[in-house]
Amino acid sequence: MTPFTNDELKWLGAGAILFAVAALLPLVDQGFYLSLSVNIMLYAALCTAWALFSGPTHYVSLATAAFYGLGTYTVGLGIDAMPYPLLLAIAALIGAALAGLVGAATLRISGVYFVIFTFGLAELVRQLVTWTQTKFATAIGLYVFTDLFEQHIYWMLVALTAAVFLTAFLINRSRLGFAMQIIGNDETVARHVGIDTARSKIVLFMISGAFIAVAGAIMAPRYSYIEPPSAFNPMISFLVVIMALLGGTKRLWGPLVGVIPFTILMDQVSARFPNHTMIVIGLAFLAIVYLIPNGVTGLLEQARARWKARAARMGQEKAA
Repeated sequence: MTPFTNDELKWLGAGAILFAVAALLPLVDQGFYLSLSVNIMLYAALCTAWALFSGPTHYVSLATAAFYGLGTYTVGLGIDAMPYPLLLAIAALIGAALAGLVGAATLRISGVYFVIFTFGLAELVRQLVTWTQTKFATAIGLYVFTDLFEQHIYWMLVALTAAVFLTAFLINRSRLGFAMQIIGNDETVARHVGIDTARSKIVLFMISGAFIAVAGAIMAPRYSYIEPPSAFNPMISFLVVIMALLGGTKRLWGPLVGVIPFTILMDQVSARFPNHTMIVIGLAFLAIVYLIPNGVTGLLEQARARWKARAARMGQEKAA
């Protein structure tokens, strides 16, 4: 791996400062704003992990709820027998294993077929968990009792989000990241130049699935009681896609641009119009697809390109 450039070191330093400042929030507020920030940090981790795979490959995955739910159930099933940090590691392994199996079976397909399969996967896992608990357990849900409070969950989510950002940064400047850029531009060309496209996509999908599963495991103590409809809620998958597309997936920090305003919007809508959240999600998705298909970061880059072109023309006119 090549040494870091000055610009890269500046970005890393700025990111470290921002995460350090974010970690101070529980020292200032432990009420509403902390609760809202937990949701923001959760979706920041989920959307960045989702974009880690779907951004360069352009494969829209709706399997987020499956990985997330498995993470929460890993903690629910093992919290009485194993240490919590060990359960986080197990959740990561389970998420990576499921992503590897799914990737090996499905990443040769693309487009709407992959979208439908991943959505069906999340529903299949939810139904299997429900059937298993109904058949072999006395209750459908699981209690999760720990000594963790909301500020602890927030700090863990901050650390997870920082880990996702750092991993994505290192992948982008690695051979795997270079290969994924070629695959995203033209997969046929990537195969012709000798890139193992299937292996590259599977590895990236496994990394993404592991991070999403850990996010679910971190959130498990917050729920106290876990049920399949909440753990494998398909709304999670749709919200992640909408937030990531709103911010834009071409830049590492793009999903975060969509996470913050949309999480605040959904919090307000859920509080004031609890029966109309699906309408808001549907309208938001339509608006993003038709008005800003490249996300907010795409609009910013277009504006920056126009400004540079205008400045160049003005410079030429002055020189003439």
